[in-house]
Amino acid sequence: MDQRADWLGKPYYSLNAYFKYTYGEKIYKIAVDAGLTCPNRDGTLDHRGCIFCSAGGSGDFAVPINDTPYAKQYGTNSASRQNPVDVRRQIERGMAKFNKSVGERFVIYFQAYTNTYGSVDYLREIWTAALCEPSVAGISIATRPDCLGKEILDLLAELNCIYSAQGKFIWVELGLQTMHEMTAQYIRRHYYLVEYEDAVRNLTKINIPYITHVILGLPGESREMMLSTVRYVSAGNFATCESGEHVACRPFGIKLQLLHVLMGTDLAKEYEEGVFEVLSMEDYIALTAECLRVIHPEIVVHRVTGDGPKHSLIAPEWSKNKKAVLNGLHKYMAEHDIRQGEACRARY
Repeated sequence: MDQRADWLGKPYYSLNAYFKYTYGEKIYKIAVDAGLTCPNRDGTLDHRGCIFCSAGGSGDFAVPINDTPYAKQYGTNSASRQNPVDVRRQIERGMAKFNKSVGERFVIYFQAYTNTYGSVDYLREIWTAALCEPSVAGISIATRPDCLGKEILDLLAELNCIYSAQGKFIWVELGLQTMHEMTAQYIRRHYYLVEYEDAVRNLTKINIPYITHVILGLPGESREMMLSTVRYVSAGNFATCESGEHVACRPFGIKLQLLHVLMGTDLAKEYEEGVFEVLSMEDYIALTAECLRVIHPEIVVHRVTGDGPKHSLIAPEWSKNKKAVLNGLHKYMAEHDIRQGEACRARY
């Protein structure tokens, strides 16, 4: 079947469609917290984290290490987080939320903070613990491009060789957010674009599929700036062959994330002071549809919005109704006859 002809009724290539075509069934994601921190939190690069990042290190929906809330457990900068933790126990707790009538196969998503920012021995332990579970189809590792040194890449290559032979996958998720250096400085990303490109090249060389995160609605960015980031990510032309020509290192997946303003973040202070405004739902839907037009049709769209934790979400309020956002996007794309990849210049 031509996957572009039928994306399970959606006008874009969703993760659910990918799993259906690849594995013949729906596969469910369980987010876990490996007890790691981040160089943007422990003082290596900064102690404040990215300007939008919550105390949970973007892992607010991960299965908690214990029943203590993040803010009480670690404080707001979370520099005191210590590994090891019992990842296998978190997986068991996550699986318990599903029943056999729903599904029996899972992706373990190492979500909170930077999940390659630890000792090789510890990372081997937690990733292997997940990959060894019979019901686990694979793992997805959220990290920063500047936290993929040679030892980490060697470990990823080794595990990929072992577990791909067993039909399991390893994905790496890179938090790019924007290609624009001025915005990157504003959000305190603390790495340069060339480091993202190096990470993409290195992951491609060892056959590890990567997924890039992009935030839509960052302060100071125009519609065209956001679209240029999406085009840049989609093209993935960061490798150079011997002839000097660029070779595509196209991502396996992309996540389009709505900017959320969360309590306790420096972004919240900026918002409350009127430094910027968040996108309206109508503007976000139109922008997302245009982003999907420029994303290559073979790239899996893992997300077209985002879930801000309702207990700490300040803005935008409309994002609390995710179903309405998704329905609005699908309706808009149908009315304007928009499908993923139709404006992509690459041949397919």
